[in-house]
Amino acid sequence: MEFIKEFAIFLHQKSIIKFGEFTLASGKKSSYYVDLRLVPSYPHEFRKMVKFLENEIIQDIGLDEFDAIVSVPTGGLVIASALSIEAIKPLIYVRSKPKDYGTSKSVEGKIHEGMSVVMIDDVATTGGSVVNAIKSLKEENISIKDAYVIVNRMEGANEALAESGVKMHSILDILQISQILFEEKIIDEDVLEKVKKQIKK
Repeated sequence: MEFIKEFAIFLHQKSIIKFGEFTLASGKKSSYYVDLRLVPSYPHEFRKMVKFLENEIIQDIGLDEFDAIVSVPTGGLVIASALSIEAIKPLIYVRSKPKDYGTSKSVEGKIHEGMSVVMIDDVATTGGSVVNAIKSLKEENISIKDAYVIVNRMEGANEALAESGVKMHSILDILQISQILFEEKIIDEDVLEKVKKQIKK
């Protein structure tokens, strides 16, 4: 748990997580914003995060239980790339839309029928982009049972992935982060309550 607490505080200190009023890409309003694309700018913390993620995967399913790591550009792909080097596992990725030139593939990297993969992403909100990627993988007869995200915003991603037959694991969820920051007197109760309301929406 030491890493979790340290990491939550680090995310706030470096403004990777901010509280206030934000409009998300979906057009939805949010009482906080998480931009994990900033984490690789802090290599020491980034490496700790990747090692922690690797250990979670080892404990939950074991590295021998799947053939490759898969991700979706761009946020998750940076994390998945670092993880594939640490874990010495092949990396593939799914484009949000197939390229309209060359081979017009939606899945990039060395794939074969019947291979099994673990999905990595940075932040999960509703799980839409991961669900689309899962569809593309299944079309190529690639099996996927587990997906890992760094931060779960707890707004439906677990359920959306479960419907696709995929279990979602997260290193942290927004409630944990807010709770830690509140206990450390970094945010006040008002901010914590806004986050709780956001989850219930």
